[in-house]
Amino acid sequence: MSTPRRRPLKTVTGVSGAVSTYAAAIDPQQSTVASSIEIAKVAEANKFDALFAADLLSFGAQGAIGAQEPLIFLSALSAVTSHVGLIATVTTTFHHPYNLARLFGTLDHVSNGRAAWNAVTSSLGEENYSDQDLPSPEERYARATESLEVINSLFDSWQPGALTSDGAGGATLDADRVRPIDHAGRYFTVKGPLNIPPLPQRRPVQFQAGQSAAGLELGARFAEVVFTSLPTLEDAVTYTKSIRARATELGRADGLPLIMSSFHATYGASEAEVRRLVREQEEATDLDAGRIRLEDMLGGDVDLSGLPLDTPIPADVLPDVRSVNRRRGRVEIFSRLAATGRTLRELIIASKDTGHWAVAGTPEQLADAVQERYDAGVLDVISLGGLAEERTRDFVVNGLLPELRRRGIVGDDYVGGTFRDNLELPPLPPRD
Repeated sequence: MSTPRRRPLKTVTGVSGAVSTYAAAIDPQQSTVASSIEIAKVAEANKFDALFAADLLSFGAQGAIGAQEPLIFLSALSAVTSHVGLIATVTTTFHHPYNLARLFGTLDHVSNGRAAWNAVTSSLGEENYSDQDLPSPEERYARATESLEVINSLFDSWQPGALTSDGAGGATLDADRVRPIDHAGRYFTVKGPLNIPPLPQRRPVQFQAGQSAAGLELGARFAEVVFTSLPTLEDAVTYTKSIRARATELGRADGLPLIMSSFHATYGASEAEVRRLVREQEEATDLDAGRIRLEDMLGGDVDLSGLPLDTPIPADVLPDVRSVNRRRGRVEIFSRLAATGRTLRELIIASKDTGHWAVAGTPEQLADAVQERYDAGVLDVISLGGLAEERTRDFVVNGLLPELRRRGIVGDDYVGGTFRDNLELPPLPPRD
């Protein structure tokens, strides 16, 4: 009996956050999408499976100006690519589901079936949308749950056969096969149906980011891929077991959701170079800015300014995660790291990776780290950054990726016509 083929590890890289994006804003001869067009072309030439656009809704949030609107940004990139998927991060907290369905549905059409939505509930930006405080995590996730239910119903409101060819290059509509959803819930009343044609993928691929208890529940219920911050293999194993067990209880297909991790890599041509680079990065750490960043990782309401750098953070300084209104998953990560006895200095250095998986090594050593998680069944999609920078791009496309392909971990070509096909996802559930 032959062994079933395992889905290859899928690859993603980020766009829209490069410094050159901001530099272009002062150059009337250059578009702010120009640097990302180059990244997109490099990604597609090297058979990356998707481009990922993050989002920030506040000026100055986490040391950045913010982010250009992901859906419009990726629509521009869809015109210069043909195969690579397009993952847009958009919040449910500050958007209406009918608008979201139309926006993502349109991206799926203009890209010929390459759209994906990374649904988030937002921990920043409420000052720009209302005069109210940020809703509690419980409230944000309750709204997200209803929003996703509405959006999926809208995508499915077109039944098979609603549009057929008229034999003369046009289409015939059977309006009886386009059905209202008649949703009336706690947050939204939406009659439907969706007023754009049925999507190439039926639904854009559903990503979700959020690791608190409420985030895990949302991901288990809806996500096809969860974007995670899992700094250790132990974290990855625990999280994967938990979310997939819950997904199974909810009747989801085996293996869902896929696990996506961001890989924060320091590349070196030799072990000596790796050690030097790590040392230089640590020595260059701005400790004052780092304290502020670590305070943010711990929920934003702790004061680390008077603590000595080379001793652990006292337990009574750490927040009760249940009292935190912003990113509880990130608070849990850094609270666990603090509980291991790491010093404040070590935690400040670790906070530069914001709780993500960070590894330093040669391409072969980095491939070993990736293979460990892949073989453990806790890594299905990996985000490889740095393509905007020439040195890192060289290590990724000429070092790490060829090594992963040599080991049979990453595929060497696209396998389908849509992003859903290329991710090799199980079929969507039947329409109601």
